[in-house]
Amino acid sequence: MAKASELRAKDVAALETEIKDLLKAHFNMRMQKATQQLNDTSALKKTRRDIARAKTILTEKKGAAQ
Repeated sequence: MAKASELRAKDVAALETEIKDLLKAHFNMRMQKATQQLNDTSALKKTRRDIARAKTILTEKKGAAQ
């Protein structure tokens, strides 16, 4: 779980990489859930919120750069 303060310290390229990694992890968890191998289903909600948090900060940084 990434905190907003940690994400704000990263640059745009690092945030894009972080989002890509989170999306990949979320996809893997969805596949585990579909095959009933995922024990902690609340992890899906956590990663979804982490993705949203990272995307929000990325949008803020891109807006400030303009």
